[in-house]
Amino acid sequence: MKRKIVTTAALICCFVVCLAAAVADVNGKWIGSIKAPDGKDYPITYTFNVSGDKLTGSVQVTGDPKTINDGKITGADLTFAIIADDGKTIPHTGKYYAVGDSIAMDVDYEGAKLHTTLKRVGQ
Repeated sequence: MKRKIVTTAALICCFVVCLAAAVADVNGKWIGSIKAPDGKDYPITYTFNVSGDKLTGSVQVTGDPKTINDGKITGADLTFAIIADDGKTIPHTGKYYAVGDSIAMDVDYEGAKLHTTLKRVGQ
């Protein structure tokens, strides 16, 4: 009985450590490109900073970087928004894939659903 309890506790600890490592791996700079509704591809750069379940950082497509607002990370799921130059809120949702070291990001831009796959810069 004691062996089962110790084994179960050890497995739970390993799971928690692996989950924490996956969240920490989102930190840093990520790049990709996104096809806009006008059909053009634009390079896009995300810089993520994670503290607990809070996600901060910036997004840059053209012009100055935009600050990430209301960012949250739950396991491998990312949600946040940026405020465009015209004042509109642009929601983002993403999922981190540790195996491929990539993030699949969906952007809701004025009703258009845009998608990009991000790769980590460096490392």
